[in-house]
Amino acid sequence: MKKDLKNLDIIGMAWSDRISFDEIKKKTNLSEKEIIKLMRKSLKKKSYILWRKRVRGRITKHRKLLKFKFKDV
Repeated sequence: MKKDLKNLDIIGMAWSDRISFDEIKKKTNLSEKEIIKLMRKSLKKKSYILWRKRVRGRITKHRKLLKFKFKDV
């Protein structure tokens, strides 16, 4: 039961647009690839596809992209 609750917390963080994969890694010690595997396993297929489309390349989910964007300015 405790593991399920932890997974629900991770899914909630991953679903949130404001929490980056780096922040999730700091809190849970899961890499981006591990989070993606968890999401694929836990969500319905259509929900997973919609989530992947939304987070792919999203600056707020990938802090490296955010730093790169502001470096050019």
